[in-house]
Amino acid sequence: MPKLIEGGFHGTNKRFAIVASRFNDIFADRLVAGAVDTLVRHGVSDDDITVVRCPGAFEIPQVTRHVAGSGNYDAVICLGVVIRGSTPHFDYICAEATKGVGAVAMSGGPAITYGIITCDTLDQAMERSGSKAGNKGAEAAMAALELANLLQAIDEGA
Repeated sequence: MPKLIEGGFHGTNKRFAIVASRFNDIFADRLVAGAVDTLVRHGVSDDDITVVRCPGAFEIPQVTRHVAGSGNYDAVICLGVVIRGSTPHFDYICAEATKGVGAVAMSGGPAITYGIITCDTLDQAMERSGSKAGNKGAEAAMAALELANLLQAIDEGA
C-alpha cells in the first residue's frame, strides 16, 4: 500500500493570519468572525491569530505577500467581499485579487487560503457570509488548518 500524507484539522501550536479587506466590511466582518471562531474551535489560541485589515480586495495579495514573507505564520487566510456594480470594475478586481493570491501561494512559504467572495447581489453576499449558504470565512479557515498541517507533514517527511 502506498504512503498517504494528509493534513488534519488541529490548530494547537499553529499561528494564523487573516488578511481581510475593509471594503464591504458589513460582510467581511462576518467572514472574519467565522474564520476566528473556526480556528478557536480547532485549538488555536486567540494569541496565535492576527487579523490584518487592508483597504480592499485588490490590496489583499500585496498584504498577503508581506504577511507570508514575515515567517511568523503557519497559514494566511485571505478574506474579502466584492459585489458586482454596473461597470466592469468588478471583473478586474476579482481577477487581480484571485491571480495575486494564487501567485503568493505558489511562491512557497506558509499555507495560503482564499475566502474572497464575489457576489452579484447584496443577498448573495449575505448568504455567503453567514446565512443559508454558510460562512465562507469559516470554510477558508478549515482549509487553512488542513493545508498548514499537510505542508508540515510533507516537510517532516511523514
